[in-house]
Amino acid sequence: MLSLWKAPLNQREQGRLNMPASRPRPQVIRLTDAAAERIKYVMANAASPVVGVRVGVKNGGCAGMSYTMEYAEQINKGDEVVEDKGVRVLIDPKAVLFLLGTEMDYKTDKLSAQFVFNNPNQTSACGCGESVQLKPAEAQ
Repeated sequence: MLSLWKAPLNQREQGRLNMPASRPRPQVIRLTDAAAERIKYVMANAASPVVGVRVGVKNGGCAGMSYTMEYAEQINKGDEVVEDKGVRVLIDPKAVLFLLGTEMDYKTDKLSAQFVFNNPNQTSACGCGESVQLKPAEAQ
């Protein structure tokens, strides 16, 4: 005899059935056209093959933190991978909350040329411009 009785769902199975659809993750960092073009140039002239540039933050400087940027020869476990304007930027997992919503630009003037981070999580910067004070992004 065929039984049509089905055991009740456990809590975990019920949770999967009632789980809301996941929302898309926000892009951690956006690039201006100038930043994307400069990164393309820098990557094309790297001494060895690279998969992108890695951006992060580190403790130090007058204001407490500074931005870091280096060639990335591989994608590390935990890296946030951002593809924007034909460029791959890898975000160090420890830096994601500090960089969320940041626009990366490349500025040139008469005396300097540099990447500039327009970061909504920045609360202050030192006078020399080498370090910043950052707060983690707030949940939305």
